[in-house]
Amino acid sequence: MSGHNIAGKKVAFLLTDGVEQVELTSPWNAVKDAGGEPTLVAPRSGTLQGYKGTEKGETFHIDMTAAEADAADFHALVLPGGVVNADHLRVDKDAQAFARSFFEQHKPVAAICHGPWLLIDAGVVRGRNLTSYRTLQTDLKNAGANWSDEEVVVDHGLVTSRNPRDLPAFNAKLLEEIAAGEHRGKTA
Repeated sequence: MSGHNIAGKKVAFLLTDGVEQVELTSPWNAVKDAGGEPTLVAPRSGTLQGYKGTEKGETFHIDMTAAEADAADFHALVLPGGVVNADHLRVDKDAQAFARSFFEQHKPVAAICHGPWLLIDAGVVRGRNLTSYRTLQTDLKNAGANWSDEEVVVDHGLVTSRNPRDLPAFNAKLLEEIAAGEHRGKTA
């Protein structure tokens, strides 16, 4: 899919129940196929429920909790969407702190669809260029983000996309940013 080799790079996927399944599995597989090591991080341990739209999908094993996870142990963060997933994550203090740590450490972050909701509550969107599912645009603008309706937007290592149709472009930019490494222009 991409010419980017990210062998040995550890990528955290932060999510919970209600995740839009393809927004987890497609970037997860892209990371694995490029040699990266994905890890599923969630607010609690056990398993979580994926969804295909409004229908239940697969369940996924959680590797570690957000409270246990340390951004210093990862090279990048991915925030899949799904309304229920994103709505629950955005109010979780451990999830907020974990996401904010990637910005403080200048590491790539990729969020698709409703995934950017967490970034509002983590306090890292002011002045940034990004996109999301269209219904989040007012929330993101009110938080100080520069929102645009584009397939993929990249701002100093922050990769955002709108919906599952954008996954090919999202995955390509995700891998490109992981391969590029830290971005000094990205701060919390």
